[in-house]
Amino acid sequence: MKLFDVYPLFDIEIVKGKGCYTYDSKGNEYLDLYGGHAVISVGHTHPYYTQKLTEQAQKLIFYSNSVINSLQIELADKLGKQSGYDDYSLFLINSGAEANENALKLASFHTGKKKVIAFKKAFHGRTSAAVKVTDNPKIVAPINDTFEVSYLNLNDIDSVKTEIAKGDVCAVIIEGIQGIGGIQVPKIDFMQQLREVCTQNSVVLILDEIQSGYGRSGKFFAHQYAGIKADLITMAKGMGNGFPIGGVLISPMFTPAYGMLGTTFGGNHLGCAAAIAVLDIMKKENLVENAANTGNYLINELKKIPQIKEVRGEGLMIGLEFDQPVKEIRSKLLFEQKVFTGVSGTNVIRLLPPLVLTTDQADIFIERLKKVLN
Repeated sequence: MKLFDVYPLFDIEIVKGKGCYTYDSKGNEYLDLYGGHAVISVGHTHPYYTQKLTEQAQKLIFYSNSVINSLQIELADKLGKQSGYDDYSLFLINSGAEANENALKLASFHTGKKKVIAFKKAFHGRTSAAVKVTDNPKIVAPINDTFEVSYLNLNDIDSVKTEIAKGDVCAVIIEGIQGIGGIQVPKIDFMQQLREVCTQNSVVLILDEIQSGYGRSGKFFAHQYAGIKADLITMAKGMGNGFPIGGVLISPMFTPAYGMLGTTFGGNHLGCAAAIAVLDIMKKENLVENAANTGNYLINELKKIPQIKEVRGEGLMIGLEFDQPVKEIRSKLLFEQKVFTGVSGTNVIRLLPPLVLTTDQADIFIERLKKVLN
């Protein structure tokens, strides 16, 4: 049997990592400015993180949803306090796509409606909650018949109001910062008006913080720059530092009922141990503040490079837009300068480094990028 070939792969085998660095099977060291699609939050093989996972694996790796798991309670308590959503509830699942699917189910149950507003170039997973990735109709994530989705332009509040006025919308789902869509940051006044119009019309506001959350933006959640609260917040990626875990933060306006939601692996002991370790490290090492400070430094320095058309983002979620396709730039960064980066579309390089990135490491990246561009 061979693997189903749906991802282009670089001819590099990564065998270990430490902090913001990874190492391949040939002994080459790479500066990791991508963190595996933003999943590495506290750095590769952080000693406290690996210790907590090892301890838990030696105790118990099987569990059942029908018995008490005190790790889930501990995780919910710490997450509520650190995120600023202490009065919300937590539902644990396995991935970001599953988080968005459950959020939309909750919104539909709550309102009795099935129409959803999303935004062009957004990405919310590959399940019934999925929406278009680009304006190209041939490049879409699948959508089943559960929800009807209207795709509107980001920051166009008038179109949102017009669509909601039809009376059939259950939810608006929006990323705190668009990731795959090219690191597009929603305007603060748009987010504030979106919150207001959703409240006025009893429409559920879902914040997809799967990529932009967990401190990456320099706030715990990116939408907190707008000073608003969401009704449902979806999380995954950096939540477990690479261990698969996802979650939904749920407003007190929702009433739980037995059988409403379900999961097989969600909230398992190893996943909870990983997520608790991440929160402990983030608090002790002030990683949200580090993301803000190092990110601001990196963004300001990148803006000085004339070959870059535009620098977008917040914290350590950064997009570099060029006038030309970035495939060659990214390839040279990887194979000549030993730096991992990501892409968004054709012309944008995407940076999603571990939140432990230092300004010295940011300078190393800038120096290597300049060598490629020059």
